[in-house]
Amino acid sequence: MKLSVLVPSSLVREAEDQREATRKLGYVARAAAVFRANELVVFPDEDGENKWGGEFVETVLRYAATPPYLRKEVWGKRDELRYAGILPPVLVASTTADDSDESPALREGIVTEVGPDDRVRVNCGMQHPISLFVPPGMDLTEGERVAVRISSREPVRARIVDEPLPGFDVSRMDLTEALGRPDAGVRIATSRYGEPLSVPTLGDLTARITDVGGMTVVFGSPGRGLPDMLGMSPEDVADVEPSVGPGFDLWLNTIPRQGSEVVRTEEAMFASLASLTLTE
Repeated sequence: MKLSVLVPSSLVREAEDQREATRKLGYVARAAAVFRANELVVFPDEDGENKWGGEFVETVLRYAATPPYLRKEVWGKRDELRYAGILPPVLVASTTADDSDESPALREGIVTEVGPDDRVRVNCGMQHPISLFVPPGMDLTEGERVAVRISSREPVRARIVDEPLPGFDVSRMDLTEALGRPDAGVRIATSRYGEPLSVPTLGDLTARITDVGGMTVVFGSPGRGLPDMLGMSPEDVADVEPSVGPGFDLWLNTIPRQGSEVVRTEEAMFASLASLTLTE
């Protein structure tokens, strides 16, 4: 099942400084990892941005999603990453398998050198880059990221595989474009003005998500929810048809007994995805 999570470029609009903005984005990345999101998409909300906009948000989220053993090589030093040291570890399961685990671990690697005889050197978190064969039909270049299956560390036994990389992808995309993709699944807008999530509603929705093979869940930012971004009133949300607006299938209130005036985006992500990823 594919899970796409969309957050606005105004995500850190209320952060007092860059350190707090970085910390907030760290918890957004944690939520994406905990609930096995396939991608985290940043959509533009320029009217709601403050000091840190879409480029900053995307950069910090990309850094958080990069395995620790690749961060120095991929990112170097950047001003946006000044406080990257306070990011909580994402710890994607398939990249942190115990060395004693008998099942082959899938790791992300980066090609450091392209050599002769269909071999490349890959940095995948071992002590040194390792030389691996390039699978037939795969054309690799220096700096490209690849999936590596490691079956043994001593002696080293590993191979490049044509499989999705562990963790989640981070990108920037227009909201309408993201919702219009054929693999978007059930397109859910989260809002306190949406239909309250209940046990019966969740049962029907889970079956629907399973039938179409996934979902796209869209969140607003603190003090500027999705209706405000789209120029809609609370009444519009209650009366809206699925074909109206950027293309949502439903508006859902995933915290129907909200006790705080404002729910932060990272809080809404944990609360919403915990319910929406339940199995039957």
